[in-house]
Amino acid sequence: MQIKPKQQYLKGKSVFIVSLLVIAVTVLTVYFTGVNYNRSLTVNLYASLAIIGTALFLFMSYGLYKGVDVVDDFPNFRGFRSGDFYSGHVPFDADIPSSDIGDGWEGIVVSIFMWIAMTILLFVLLIILEVVFWVSLFVILMMLYWLFFRALKLVFSKSKDTQGDIGISALYAFGYTALYVGWIFGIVYLSEVFG
Repeated sequence: MQIKPKQQYLKGKSVFIVSLLVIAVTVLTVYFTGVNYNRSLTVNLYASLAIIGTALFLFMSYGLYKGVDVVDDFPNFRGFRSGDFYSGHVPFDADIPSSDIGDGWEGIVVSIFMWIAMTILLFVLLIILEVVFWVSLFVILMMLYWLFFRALKLVFSKSKDTQGDIGISALYAFGYTALYVGWIFGIVYLSEVFG
């Protein structure tokens, strides 16, 4: 009777960070190797997907062979409620004062004051736009993390059955790699055929 070794665990954040690094290195590799060859966009996409697919296959094969499982260590944001950004009342029928001062010294002073006020207002609006951008980027990264985590959690749920058997591990890894990357290959192919 063979005793299986103790199961190993990977942290979800680590897997996500490594996944982002693999994608970044892939994009840079494809870009720098294709600069002198004038390849089309679809050929670059195929090359990128092949590199990502190979890395994913090797990672999953190794993880399934070793009996790895993924642990969710991403922080929970249960206190967040949508719609709580601003709850004040906006008066749509507010009277806007007239700023028709004239062309004298008073007009120049008011124009300079209005210019400074508009500069401050635009500065504040740019800060708000930057906050919205970073919040949107954070939400997109959280969604990607969840997708990576759920996908790899599903794959590594089979690791108890495949631990120590490289053939079954490679077979499962090949199937999941074809599932996760194959549909992107299909989209690129169809866009090339019909585009």
